[in-house]
Amino acid sequence: MTPRRRRLVLVLGILAGVSVAGGLALSAFRQDVTFYFVPTQVVDGKVRPGEEFRMGGLVARGSVHRKPGSMEVRFTVTDMKHEVPVVYDKVLPDLFREGAGVIVHGHMLANGTFDADEVLAKHDQYYRPPGIHGKLDIRHGEPRDPALLQPPATASTTVAQSAVEQP
Repeated sequence: MTPRRRRLVLVLGILAGVSVAGGLALSAFRQDVTFYFVPTQVVDGKVRPGEEFRMGGLVARGSVHRKPGSMEVRFTVTDMKHEVPVVYDKVLPDLFREGAGVIVHGHMLANGTFDADEVLAKHDQYYRPPGIHGKLDIRHGEPRDPALLQPPATASTTVAQSAVEQP
């Protein structure tokens, strides 16, 4: 084998090894990705059965039911278009309440109920996960108003703004 042919085989071997390693890495990343959906997307069938994913929305008012003698809680997550029932059997976050935003992590059961492994509650009443503003058309049951998306001015910002505005 000539030196030129040996180099060609070596380069082709390296390229094949890098391609296989890249394909395996992409496959591993795909398996570790957790997708985020809203109830409308779940109802529309955009989630594969048994797939782990996150779902976000608001806890529907009047939907929280606790099973006596156990930690099991059943509630409904809504995006004001569709609702998905959720079952959770661990300790809920302190900020969890009806009408509040939540993100649940888990999978769908065969009966159409979301089995949550984790429940994350929003940290204040104006929090929405990144990218959700375009997916939720209604906010707390009221028509969407761009002014509602801005948090209210706190006393410190109001004082600072008035100091700047005065001559």
